[in-house]
Amino acid sequence: MAGLTVPGSDAPRPGSRDGDPAAPAGPQRARYPAPSAVLELLKPVTWFPPMWAFACGVVSSGVSITAHWSVALIGILLAGPLVCAMSQAINDWYDRDVDAINEPHRPIPSGRIPGRWGLYIAGLWSLLSLAVASLLGTWVVIATAIGLVLAWAYSAPPFRLKRNGWLGNAACGFSYEGLAWVTGAAAMLGGALPSWPILALAFLYSVGAHGIMTLNDFKSIRGDRMMGIGSLPVRLGPVGAARMAAAIMALPQVAVIALLVSWQRPVEAAIITALLAGQLLMMTRFLKDPVGKALWYSGFGVPLFVMGMMAAAVAVRSLPGGL
Repeated sequence: MAGLTVPGSDAPRPGSRDGDPAAPAGPQRARYPAPSAVLELLKPVTWFPPMWAFACGVVSSGVSITAHWSVALIGILLAGPLVCAMSQAINDWYDRDVDAINEPHRPIPSGRIPGRWGLYIAGLWSLLSLAVASLLGTWVVIATAIGLVLAWAYSAPPFRLKRNGWLGNAACGFSYEGLAWVTGAAAMLGGALPSWPILALAFLYSVGAHGIMTLNDFKSIRGDRMMGIGSLPVRLGPVGAARMAAAIMALPQVAVIALLVSWQRPVEAAIITALLAGQLLMMTRFLKDPVGKALWYSGFGVPLFVMGMMAAAVAVRSLPGGL
C-alpha cells in the first residue's frame, strides 16, 4: 500500500498553458515513445495494491481458483497493468508542468514520451481496460468503469480531486481497494454482483486505505502547501492528520473484526485482532513524529493491514450463501 503515491501539483510551468504538451527538458529526439519510457510511465511498482485487493476478491468469492485460473489471471492483468497503470499515465500527463521543475527526468518532461503521447496512452489504456473487463461480466465492467472515472477525476480538470485530501484519498482508496476487491469477486462469480458480506469487507478496507493514502502526503507537506494542494497534513497539520489517518486505518478493522465474530469466524477475527494490535503499537511511535515516521509506518505497519485483508477474504469465502 505504501506505493500508492501519485505526487503532483496544479502550478503551471512559466510559459506553459493548461492542455498544451509539456516542453521537454532537452531536445526532442523521437516522434514516438520507446517501450522502456512507456513502462516507466505506467509505474509497475504501483500495481501491487489493486492486484492484491483483486486477489482478495477472488478468494472471498468461494469459487475454485484452480477451476477458473484464466479468469483470475485476466482479472489481475485488468487490476494492475491496465486500470492502475492508466491512472499513473493520466496523473503524469496532468502533472507534467510541475514534474518539469521537480522531476525533469520523468518520461514526459524529459521528452522520452514526446508530444501528447502521455494523454494518448492514458486514453488507449482506458479503452483496453473496458475491453478486457467486458470478458468478465456485467458487474466487472461496471466496477472497472467507475474506477476509470475516479482515476480521470483524480488527476484531470475540472475535478482534480487530488487538490482535496479528503476527496482525492477517498477516490484512490476506493479504486485501489474496494473496486478491485469487488471486481475480483464478481469475475469469479461470472460477472454477478457479490454478496453483501463481500461488499461490506471491500467497503471497510477502502475506508482504511484512505488513511494509508494520507501517509504518502507527509513527505510533501511543504510543496503541497506552496502549490495549493489541500492534503490532510496541510489542512489539519502533521499531528492532526496523523491522528486522523491512524483512526481511519484502525476503526474499519475493528468493524471487520466485529463482523467476523458475528459470522462465527473466530479464528480469522483473532488473526486480524493480533495484526491490528501490532499496528496500534507502531501507531504510537508514528504519532510522536508523523513527518519523520510516516515512511517507516508505511513500510512496517501497512503490511499488517494488507495481511488482514486476506484473512478476512478467507473467512468470508465459506459463509453460507444466504447470509
